[in-house]
Amino acid sequence: MNQLHRISKRFLFIICLIGSLNSKAQDTFSIVAIDTSTGEVGSAGASCVDLILFFPNYAIDFLGDLIPGQGAINTQASYSTVNQANARTRMLAGDSPQQIIDWLVANDANNTPNNRQYGIASFVNGAPQTAGYTGSGTLNYKNHITGPNYSIQGNILSGQAILDSMESRFLNEPGDLACKLMAALQGAKVPGADTRCANNGDGTSSLFAFLKVAQPQDEYGNPSLLLGVKTPGGAGIEPIDSLQSLFDVQHPCSQNVGIAASKPEISVYPNPTHNILHIHCSDADKYMYNYLLRDAYGRLAAEGRIESAKHTLDLSALQKGFYVLELNSGAERCTIFRLILID
Repeated sequence: MNQLHRISKRFLFIICLIGSLNSKAQDTFSIVAIDTSTGEVGSAGASCVDLILFFPNYAIDFLGDLIPGQGAINTQASYSTVNQANARTRMLAGDSPQQIIDWLVANDANNTPNNRQYGIASFVNGAPQTAGYTGSGTLNYKNHITGPNYSIQGNILSGQAILDSMESRFLNEPGDLACKLMAALQGAKVPGADTRCANNGDGTSSLFAFLKVAQPQDEYGNPSLLLGVKTPGGAGIEPIDSLQSLFDVQHPCSQNVGIAASKPEISVYPNPTHNILHIHCSDADKYMYNYLLRDAYGRLAAEGRIESAKHTLDLSALQKGFYVLELNSGAERCTIFRLILID
């Protein structure tokens, strides 16, 4: 009976996404932004499109296009590779964000500009400019918000609150551009933020999420930071949480670093490991550490408490692969380790 329920649930979820398949990808909430101090350009987004099932050949970050030192373009809602390439060409030619959007609307690849949504942020003569566009034919709820150095856009949303929350988290994050983009995605981490995911019954905001930032010196197509997570429909895995786990390892933000920088006495070994992991905390008598072990999808694999200087974890029951170990004391995050389990 449980197996039948899972099959029925999966079937209903696929039916809900047929419309997405027919219109390529109705990508949902995203943000582009630039940093006037560092010259960084970035893009992040998420959607309830099942890339694993329907678009296995799509790169996880397909909707975002970064031109190092110049700007960022998100092309979504009935996504078109031609329109995206045209937007890039116009940016390289020196057009402003609004000029790019005006050109795209007038020269849409399929003559259906009302089905598109764009967000663009770029440097124009050294100064930041932004523009957004939401076609009347995109699916409700849809809208966009622009600021001095960012554009946030979404369609098929549960409401305006998703975009407002993304903007608030972006503006209030004190870290660098990457940290601000990650905070913006967290602002949209609401069950059913993409309303299609409300239909799969497992309480997720989306099915895939990505984040990338290019430094001015980066080569096109090879940004300094690129992270993404794909999850299958109906699995109940929140991709924004999974992305956060990867992000915390690759690019910890100031408020997430906690006391790690002043605690070189914490060590984890061997890494990679076959099945046994040793955790050495020489100050465990003072801090009483808790540990959380998550897999590459952000799912909790193990948790516990460390009350002595040396603690051993038996990981033999876990599948081989990538894990993130978080050690914390009280409410403060202490340090994060990336672990690899091998055969």
